[in-house]
Amino acid sequence: TFSETHNCLTVYISLLNSDLRTSRARLLEMFTDTTCDPEIMKNATDTYFSLLQGFIASLDGTKQENKLRFMQNFKWTDTLQGNTPSAQQDAIFELVSMAFNVAIWHAKFASRLAGKENVTEVEAKDVHRSLKFAAGIFKHLKEVYIPRLITPAEKGRDLDPRVMDTYMVQCKAEAQEVTIARVIELKHNATLIAALAFETANFYQKADHTLNTLEPECSSKWRNYLQLKQHFYMAYAYCYHGQTLLASDKCGESIKSLQEAEKCYSRAEALCKEYRQTKGPGSTAKPSEQLFFTTLGGLIKITLQKCERENGFIYFHKVPAEVPQLELKASYGLAEPISFEFPAVSEQCTPEVYTTFDLTKGAKAEKAKPKQEEEVKPMKEPDLKPQKDTGCVIS
Repeated sequence: TFSETHNCLTVYISLLNSDLRTSRARLLEMFTDTTCDPEIMKNATDTYFSLLQGFIASLDGTKQENKLRFMQNFKWTDTLQGNTPSAQQDAIFELVSMAFNVAIWHAKFASRLAGKENVTEVEAKDVHRSLKFAAGIFKHLKEVYIPRLITPAEKGRDLDPRVMDTYMVQCKAEAQEVTIARVIELKHNATLIAALAFETANFYQKADHTLNTLEPECSSKWRNYLQLKQHFYMAYAYCYHGQTLLASDKCGESIKSLQEAEKCYSRAEALCKEYRQTKGPGSTAKPSEQLFFTTLGGLIKITLQKCERENGFIYFHKVPAEVPQLELKASYGLAEPISFEFPAVSEQCTPEVYTTFDLTKGAKAEKAKPKQEEEVKPMKEPDLKPQKDTGCVIS
């Protein structure tokens, strides 16, 4: 009978809402679970996002807006804005906010894995993949879902396209750092290493420039980190470009390139100190104390001494006044974001269930509340102390 069918649908709707709440709570737990890995995270995200899609995607066979999209108010805090939340009565706001945190989790997972002693080749590949996957999420959100928000993201919030862009580019840059470490370990030619370092420095410069219109109090620390990484990889590029020039019997230009590497390295050291002293959101990495940082300083010094010695015995070239141009383009090893798509709508979200939802009994009467100046207690993350500091600011 109609009454029995209606009662069954009512129970089904209640179960659907319960599943949505349960899967959301489980996903939030995964963010702070030290045993969580990418496969567990994928299962948790697919379950929640497929149910949440039932409140966003059209379920009645038309192109009209899903009537459930605006029934619930969601609040999220932001990485740069402390514990003052922003709120929107929009399921897409929830979708992009949760996905943003999934991307951050993948970046943190990569940092934690990279912080182990004696990272294996398989683990290095996992670090590389996690960073590219995070970049893919940021890219997809910025291009597809953030433009669909009814209320545009506030300046400096996580969903601000500039913040999203910066995270995406930084993830690509850090993925390329893994590649650079690999090609150096396998003793690939200096030209490839210089080109990859140059491309990576350009990524960090692009990320820094993307933040230059944000308020200094929330972006200065982040920008200092991006700038020190830019100068560090420019030092790498000039160092290995100098080796290439020496191999081509251009000893004078090689010396000039190594001298420029010294300047970039010194600037990176100064920015490391400035970064540690700058107050701002996020943890503070110590890249200048890491082996990869100190090793480069020694390599530049030894290589420059070799070039000067060779020039004094063999070449007798004049050191040019102008620094050799780095017209380098890497043909291999460039990190590209891994394509990301949200899962399909859950089979639980049927047209029959959709048509039965009665918004007059739900949150329809509750209009989106203005942002309240209140403190929201952040989720307490585990005190993960890596065996070595990776120098990764996203962590």
